[in-house]
This record gives sequence, C-alpha cells and structure tokens, in this order.
Amino acid sequence: MINNTLKVSLLLTIAAAQPATAQVRLPKLVSDGMILQRDAPVAVWGWAAPGEKVTVTLAGKTAATTAGPDGQWRTKLASLKAGGPYEMTVAGTNRITIKDVLVGDVWVCSGQSNMETPMSRLRDKYPEVVAQANNPMIRQFNVDLRYAFNGPKADVAGGKWVTTTPQNVLAFSGVGYFFAKALFDKYRVPIGIIKSAVGGSPAEAWLSAEALKAFPTYQQAAEKVKDSTYVASTIAQGQAASRAWYTNLRQQDQGHAKGSTPWYAPAYNATDWKTMKIPGYWANQGLGPVNGVVWFRKEVDVPASMVGKPARLELGTIVDSDSVYINGQFAGTTGYQYPPRKYELPATLLKPGRNLLVIRVINNGGRGGFTLDKQYRLVAGGETLDLRGDWQYKLGAATPPTPGSVSFQNQPGGLYNGMIAPLLPYAIKGVLWYQGESNTAKPEEYQPLLTALIADWRQHWQQPELPFLYVQLANFMATKDQPSESNWAGVREGQRRTLVVPNTGMAVALDLGEWNDIHPLNKEDVGKRLALAAQKVAYGDKKVVASGPLYQSMKVAGNKATLSFTSTGGGLISKDGKPLRYFAIAGPDKKFVWAQARIEGNKVVVWHDQVATPVAVRYAWADNPEGANLANKEGLPASSFQAE
Repeated sequence: MINNTLKVSLLLTIAAAQPATAQVRLPKLVSDGMILQRDAPVAVWGWAAPGEKVTVTLAGKTAATTAGPDGQWRTKLASLKAGGPYEMTVAGTNRITIKDVLVGDVWVCSGQSNMETPMSRLRDKYPEVVAQANNPMIRQFNVDLRYAFNGPKADVAGGKWVTTTPQNVLAFSGVGYFFAKALFDKYRVPIGIIKSAVGGSPAEAWLSAEALKAFPTYQQAAEKVKDSTYVASTIAQGQAASRAWYTNLRQQDQGHAKGSTPWYAPAYNATDWKTMKIPGYWANQGLGPVNGVVWFRKEVDVPASMVGKPARLELGTIVDSDSVYINGQFAGTTGYQYPPRKYELPATLLKPGRNLLVIRVINNGGRGGFTLDKQYRLVAGGETLDLRGDWQYKLGAATPPTPGSVSFQNQPGGLYNGMIAPLLPYAIKGVLWYQGESNTAKPEEYQPLLTALIADWRQHWQQPELPFLYVQLANFMATKDQPSESNWAGVREGQRRTLVVPNTGMAVALDLGEWNDIHPLNKEDVGKRLALAAQKVAYGDKKVVASGPLYQSMKVAGNKATLSFTSTGGGLISKDGKPLRYFAIAGPDKKFVWAQARIEGNKVVVWHDQVATPVAVRYAWADNPEGANLANKEGLPASSFQAE
C-alpha cells in the first residue's frame, strides 16, 4: 500500500515529465466588444505554446496558423463587410470566445491633451449630447499610459472596448467622439476609436527608433534613456525632491501651523488680511512673483432659498493647485492648473446667511493665481452667486519654485514603443492627430517631425496610403495689437505645409480656441471638421468641401500682392461681413505692418501704401489671431500662412 506522501511524490514526477501546455492568449485589443476594420484583411494574433496550432473563426470565415518557436502566432481573416454583432472563436489547446464583435471603420486617435480631453470635461457645454449618447455602434478602446525605451512592447498596458452610453461616453475623447458621431451619421456603419494620447507629449515621443535616426539630437536622448538604471535613479531623485519640497512647504505654511487655529477655520481672526481682486494673478497685485502658498478668504451671504440643496462651486482654473474649505469643512482639491474647478457640494454644507469660503493655493513656479475670464460662482437651486471681486489674502509660505524633473513619458520614442507598437497588427481606417502645443519652442522642427511620423506609422502599419488627419493648433494666449513673431503660428505653418504629403487632411481651429485656456471646450466643431477631411481623404468624396481656403501662390504687381487659394468651395468671403483682418505685408526689410486686403473673385489682393515693393504676406500670423475672418461660403476658416 502506497502512503499519501509517496502518492504526491509520484504525481509530481509524472507531471514534471509531461510537456508544458500553454494557454492561447490574446492581446487586450482583441477582446469583447471590439470593432474590426471592414473591407480589409483582419489580423488576429497572440501567444501559445511553440508549435501549437491556432484556429480563428468569425462570421463564417476561418484562418489557421501555428505558433512559432517564441510562442507568437498571427493569422489573417479574409475581409468582411460592415455588420455584426458576431462571435469570434480562437481555439488552440484552449478555446476563447470573443463576444459582441462589430465590423466597421477603426480610427486611431493620438496626440496630446486636446485629443485626450474627455467628454466628462465637456458635459456642461454639451449636456444634451451626453444625455443622448446611446449608440452601440460607436465604441472606444482607451490605451493606458505606458512608455518604454528598450524596444516595442507586444501588448498595451491596459484598456477595453466600451460602447457609447451616457455614462461610458464621459471617458471618450471629445474630439474622437464628435468625429465618430459625424461619420456614423453619414455612413451608418460601426465606428471604433482607439484613443492613444498623452497630455503634454511632444511629437518625437511618438516616433519609432528607426524614424528617430533622422533627428540626431532626439536619437541621442533616446539612447540615453535605454539605461534603465539611469531612468530609475532619476525618477527616484525627482520624486524625493518633490516630496521634500511639499514637506517643507507644509512645515513652513503658517496657515497650517501647529498649535494655531487653521486659517480655514470660521473661528480664525483674519481682520489684518489685505484684499485682492479675483480673478487675477498675485504677481500683479502686491505680492509680486512669489511661489509657495497663498490663502484666500471670502464671506458669502447665501439666501435661504439656496440652502438644503446640492450646490456647485465653480472656480475657473487656478495656477497651480488648490484646496477648498467651506465653513471650515474640506470641499475639494485639484492637483494641477488645467482642469476646470467644479466642486459638487452636499446639500448640508451651506447655511443661510454668512458662509466662509477659503482657498489654499499652491504655486509651483511662474505666476500664481486665478485665470481671468472664467466662471467664479456658487450655484444652487437655480440661483447663482457671483464670487468675483475683492477677496482677503495672506501669504502662508514663500519658497523657491519646485525643482525641475525629467518627464520620461515625453522622451523620444517612449510612447511609440508603449502605446503605438502594440496596435500595429490591428487593421485601421486611418489616424486622427491633435498635437503640437508641446513642440512650439522649436516651430521650425514641426514639419519634418510630422512628416516623419506620418511615414513612420504608415510603414509600420503596412498601409502606405493610410489616411492621416490632423488638427492645426487653435488660437491661444493674449491678442497683440501689432504684427509680431509667433512660435504658435510657426507650428501652424509647419502643419499647413505638411499637406503636401498625400492622403493627409487638416482641420483648421483658428476660430475655436480660448485665449485663456490651452484646452478649449469646442471639440464638436473640431470633430466635425476632421470628419469632413475624412470624407474626402478616406472615403473618396470628391464633392465635399473638406477645408477652408488654403494658400496656394502669390503674384506681385506694383505695390499689390495677389494671393490664390485652393479649397475655396462656394467662394471666398469675410466670415463676419467686415473688411478682412489679420493680413500683414512686408517689403525687402521684412518688417511686417498691417495691410489692407480685399477679395476679388477667388483671390485676395493685399497692399499697404507705405510698402512699395511687397516681398512677403502673412495671414493670421499670431498666437491668437482672434477675429481673423477669411473663410469660404461653407463657413470653414482659412488657414494661417506665410507667403514669400
């Protein structure tokens, strides 16, 4: 009789002698709810045991393959027409069933924060759009942030396909959703968007190692970050320095001093505090260019009709971070400058009569304060209290700016390896790209970078004519009275000139920006303009007017320059019916002055009485050419340009 110990030993010996059986695995992108590209061979790929046979079946089509020595396998299904839902089965030693598969058009949405900006940030602008977002034919896969420097990753870090519902749509890219909605309304086929975008990312972070060879400075930077020890130690040092800065700030902040009444408490006596206008920046109002903590207080008289109801506190945007207290109770916090401050307050927080609002603002560097021309108000029960005006303030602690750190997610090649390479086997219809803000320091680089990126992605997707549609930078920052140099205009010019690359399209957004917000809320028109470009470039609609006027050529006769355009549609117009604005002209001295301009047919004639021999003309050449009004009759604005 064999005892139990010997039985276990024999079983372990037998198990060890058996060949290991691998389970067939799939990438995260190939999963329930996915949308596959119609009218194109569909790649399906994954991992299994070396030599394991894998069979894929979908909609009556079957493909089989065998895993290679490294366990990787890949096969292709014959092209499918738009439709579904279907079930896909992937069978090896195990069997995987993928449910609710649609076939339609798939678009990769990439770039930086204006592509990333979710519908949740836009819901106050588009409440009905969010409420009515019920469409199982529009779906998004959100690629989780990941960067890598030692070669392309085989799979994304995370993500799943989700259908459009009022709740799910809040996580969709705003630009991507409005684009998908416009295409669905036009073509009535499923539209899938793969959002792979990272706020603050420069173009070079999205280039492959091969493409970076054309940019020696970026290639050298990419080589440096291959050293994982250097990366890890630099991150650790940066985190330690940041922790030390905030620890010191907390210790120095008199508003939180131990043994004293905190400055947010109703019992605290603030009669000696000075006053400051909000919104505004404290560098302009007495404190000067101080970094650190500044506290703000305001007593607000709340009528009884607003009490006992859920309320919202809106505080525009704040540079850089804030913590809010109402009647001594913590009410919310935001950790960096860009998100709109919209704090939902419980019905029990406000009381009739005097209420104390306190904001603790941390400024890490530059000008601290409250962004101008934003909403600062308290809303409850359909009533609104305006919070603009005089606030009390006091400096809690002054410190040096936060120590600089290396943002590794922005290093050359990292996002390509982590967030684009894993997508490459997936067949797609095209790419949407909204990026450029992080490259404005070197505008002369942008055209070669974008041109290289388009070629790079087309090569790796093995789609040499892959439609690539992008957004020209929106107007931003303060307007200027006189013609001047502009890095933002320089990047826009690089974007315009990239249109020489075949199968590209550009959505002009010169009229869609906000001077005080790098993340303008009007993403609907951006998405719709990209959809117009898609109709022409990707869907072959030769009749659609897909763009506003694009500069083509210039002829000079006497003191007049005559400009010709493409994409004039039904004809050139002044969008507001007023004389054309934002045209500047220069003679041989290259000093630009505002010019007169008028439309003659489908041309624009530009002149200035003091410029006898024009050599260059600029249109809308500014960070924020607000009021630039050249357009076509379809209402699409002209791109900015420089003509020489």
